[in-house]
Amino acid sequence: MNALKLHPYPKALSGELEVPGDKSISHRSVIMGSIANGTTKVSHFLDGEDCMRTVQVFRSMGVSIEKKGSTLIIEGKGTATLKEPKEPIYFGNSGTTARLMLGLLAGLPFFTAVYGDPYLSNRPMDRVVTPLKEMDAVIDGRGNGSYVPLAIRGKKLKGIHYALPIKSAQVKSAVLLAGLHAEGDTIVSEKTTTRNHTENMLQAFNADITMDGMYTTITNKRSLQATDVYVPGDISSAAFFLVAASIVPGSRLRMKNVGLNQTRTGIIEVLKAMGAMIEITNQQSISGELLGDLTITSTELHGTVIEGDIIPRLIDEIPVIALLATQADGTTIIRNAEELRVKETDRIAAVVNVLSTLGANVESTTDGIIIYGKTNLTGGHISTYNDHRIAMMAVIASLVAQEEVILDDTSSITVSYPTFLKDLQRIMN
Repeated sequence: MNALKLHPYPKALSGELEVPGDKSISHRSVIMGSIANGTTKVSHFLDGEDCMRTVQVFRSMGVSIEKKGSTLIIEGKGTATLKEPKEPIYFGNSGTTARLMLGLLAGLPFFTAVYGDPYLSNRPMDRVVTPLKEMDAVIDGRGNGSYVPLAIRGKKLKGIHYALPIKSAQVKSAVLLAGLHAEGDTIVSEKTTTRNHTENMLQAFNADITMDGMYTTITNKRSLQATDVYVPGDISSAAFFLVAASIVPGSRLRMKNVGLNQTRTGIIEVLKAMGAMIEITNQQSISGELLGDLTITSTELHGTVIEGDIIPRLIDEIPVIALLATQADGTTIIRNAEELRVKETDRIAAVVNVLSTLGANVESTTDGIIIYGKTNLTGGHISTYNDHRIAMMAVIASLVAQEEVILDDTSSITVSYPTFLKDLQRIMN
């Protein structure tokens, strides 16, 4: 347990930061590089706990992955050379590792047992297992495969047309990865666009994949070929500092090389809708992903309504957006975010509890949160729920609190942003 006591900070934030690499893209770069033919160099890789779980998975299957700082060198030899793990694979708390790897493992010709920590063990896996079983996958475990631990007897799969019943890039990705080892076409359709990092990277690695509107089709006709990957800064990590600079008076902050994939930029749209002063410069495309610099300046904010198709584009940022809303005039309503109930924790309940403890006027709904602003935050003892995004939200809240904020445990922050507290210190002038 790493408890942390934070004092009120009455000064402005300023300076320049480059946040660590995108967590979603880092996971996928390891997966693609490990099953491709040739040497893949991944630059600006996020070496947080979750992404390192994915690295360890492939090392356990015989893939050589060398890490030098934030660079990975992956020696891929195709899926035919992957070896059956000698021991059960541990996913830790990484839902991305678990769900994406289930899609890949289902089509490999050997047996695998997988498990996770107590938090991952309570997260639903049936959303992935159900379509994989439609593809003839053999997966079993608690609740008929609804929760880890799970056992996977890999085999040749068959292609299906799967209409996503929920807004989940993880489910979409699992089915597409299974499609690499399936006979015939595997088609995934969605009603609302979710993050498309898997599609972008499969295309960069030479997969036989086509994207046509809300339909993505993949086949097993082409093997993946190695390519170099640059991982942009994670906009979900940048979001905490974007909010901090928006709500701490007199602040001005520049964030360099932040990923600007259009399926992830909902946070920018919400900030603008609430009146934030945000500027985007130096845009460029690298490794199929758009990135650029963001400059944010504090200003008066007002409430808004966040709902519908934008939700999948900012689902991980909702905790810190709720904090932002406590410092905005008027009411902010967040709807259609029921997916937050099955994240690392029930994030709707966690956000409401933390912000209420700090003196905010908030209430939960079945699928979201209502925030009544503007309120002065007081202070108090906070439970971080072993959730990295809740912990970081509470740290940012302490900047505008009037009294001490004491977090029970900050160890979860290493999941996605190991240098978060150091980076925060750099901009506290």
